[in-house]
Amino acid sequence: MTRTTTDPIPAAPPLPSPKERRRLREAMSMTEEQLAQLVGVTRATVRSWETGRTSPRGRKRDTYLRVLGVGQEDRDDRDDRDGPPEPAPRPAPESQTGGGAGSGAGARTEQASGAARGTGRSDAGSGTATGAVPAAPADAFDALYAYAAPALVQQAYVLTGRRRLAREAVEYAFHLAWERWPEVAVDRDPAGWVRAATHEYALSPWHRLRRSHRHPDPATDRAARALRTALLELPPSYRRALLLYDGLGLDLPETAAETEASTPATGNRVLHARELLAERMPELADPKVLHDRLVSLLDKGPAVVPAPPRTVRRGSERRARYWTRAAVALTALIIGATTFTLATAPTAYHPPLAPGEQVEGVPVLSGPQRLTPQDEALRDRLRTGPATGPARLVPDPY
Repeated sequence: MTRTTTDPIPAAPPLPSPKERRRLREAMSMTEEQLAQLVGVTRATVRSWETGRTSPRGRKRDTYLRVLGVGQEDRDDRDDRDGPPEPAPRPAPESQTGGGAGSGAGARTEQASGAARGTGRSDAGSGTATGAVPAAPADAFDALYAYAAPALVQQAYVLTGRRRLAREAVEYAFHLAWERWPEVAVDRDPAGWVRAATHEYALSPWHRLRRSHRHPDPATDRAARALRTALLELPPSYRRALLLYDGLGLDLPETAAETEASTPATGNRVLHARELLAERMPELADPKVLHDRLVSLLDKGPAVVPAPPRTVRRGSERRARYWTRAAVALTALIIGATTFTLATAPTAYHPPLAPGEQVEGVPVLSGPQRLTPQDEALRDRLRTGPATGPARLVPDPY
């Protein structure tokens, strides 16, 4: 049928959730770079869309939905409908869709997001907000730190086996969070942002060069010692994927997004990690038992008290001032060196002197010698005699 000008404009199809966007792309066996080329954006933009940090808009949004095939059936059947297509229902929040440990992680993520944004929330039973109350950045940061820091210290300790390194990793992550607070405050998962920074710093290979972090701390709990030792024998990527998936209860796409790997690769890491743990500890072959043991290991870890949030904020500010002054000093040094070079550099070209050559056949330099009587007689004869020699040697002109 032909649409008249009085017909309502059909509503655009809604955007799928970030996990659904990643699933649709992987279902088409398409990489992030290939999708970015089709849409006309960078690979970092596609990754930002799939992690939920940003969303496509305008023509990029229409092209993105067309490439993923979202709303294709609605567009094909639009001419046969009497009215505009009804928008699809929005997916439920992760805190409502997940079950077990996944639902708890979603609820904690929502609570941390509210704390970072400075909004007040009512009890979990009512499910309604008491109203958005803007808070100061320092108060929101302190709330996020008080909520997430203790758990992150335990996670870093499980990943590294070193208490000092665990506390250092958490403080480093929150230093970055305070430096980039405008970005972290509007993130959909501030606790996840800090958690990713903590895990990356804790598993950095450069810590192997530090003498104090070459050997893990001895575990006092005999029951947890075997599991902690088995975890530390796993590769770092396997260890992190297993902690996120079986320990914290994140689903596979979220684990893949946080570790910056594809979903199949992350699934293989989790399976291989389970197999290696089952070889060392056969009782952990059951995923449910492994999950319970990891949760118990995180809950009953050693008492590692993180620094107060005010100390972390001041440390982040001192760190920013230090690097700013270092950058200014380095810039001034470069400017001074450049100015000195310009002032002392020659303004004209002077060709270099030709290299010397050795001269041969010259007699040895020596002083005058005393003549003998015979030499003196010969010298007088030569001086008094004709210069042209005897007459018999002179040619006759006639």
